[in-house]
Amino acid sequence: MLKTRVITALVLMALLLPSLFYSSQAGWALLVAAFIGVAAWEWGALLGWPSTRRIILGVATALFCALLSVAVPDAIGAVELSAPAQPWVLIAYAVAAAFWCLMMPLWLKNKWSLGGFSGLLVGAVVLLPTWLAMVQLRMLGAGALLGIFAVVWMADIAAYFSGKAFGKHKLAPTISPGKTWEGAIGAGVGVVIYGLVVRQLFGLEFVSLPLWVAALVGLTAVSIVGDLYESLLKRKAGIKDSSNILPGHGGVLDRIDSLTSTLPVVALVWLLFAAR
Repeated sequence: MLKTRVITALVLMALLLPSLFYSSQAGWALLVAAFIGVAAWEWGALLGWPSTRRIILGVATALFCALLSVAVPDAIGAVELSAPAQPWVLIAYAVAAAFWCLMMPLWLKNKWSLGGFSGLLVGAVVLLPTWLAMVQLRMLGAGALLGIFAVVWMADIAAYFSGKAFGKHKLAPTISPGKTWEGAIGAGVGVVIYGLVVRQLFGLEFVSLPLWVAALVGLTAVSIVGDLYESLLKRKAGIKDSSNILPGHGGVLDRIDSLTSTLPVVALVWLLFAAR
């Protein structure tokens, strides 16, 4: 199992890195659109949809993102992120941020189910801002976007090892029994250390150090919420993984669950504060 996970991870990185660093902005937007289309297909499984409806949902989502990237220059970063953001872009990110930061604690506490039209609406809130953020944040530079990805990866790695070594107190036993408070704390520590190193190396001093640390801790919490949410939806749907399209890893949603919560928040904060 570990060998399969490692091989799949290496293949994914071999596809991601050249695309991230060398493709055009339009090409990147279309690639991410296809990626989000697969995630939408998997979202259909969480809704309990049959195969045909899931395929239609995935194709429709990919086509919508692709058409949006062609029809609206802001969507593919043709307008620099330093320019004033269009209202619809801010609204998309604000809705996603409110969903993850305000509504999600209640959702996880009450363990609400997903289905019907509300399931489609929630899917749009989860996936479309993620596509937009993944495309727009690349305008900061491919390395910057990779660094943002690494925040989530660091949180996952630190949580795994700290939880394995010290985990005793369950974080959400009825949602994801393997997660512990010790793992969550370890994730926060790992992300803060990573963020301080990055800040020092690249001179990222546009915000004060205390605010920088607070932002890193906040992003860690949001990433954990994204992970827990997908775990809850899979438990409600009675499935282990969102799909088996990535051997050893499950599906696309299993890989981007934390990114769906963190990327729109990062994009919103950047547009409201750092880009000013």
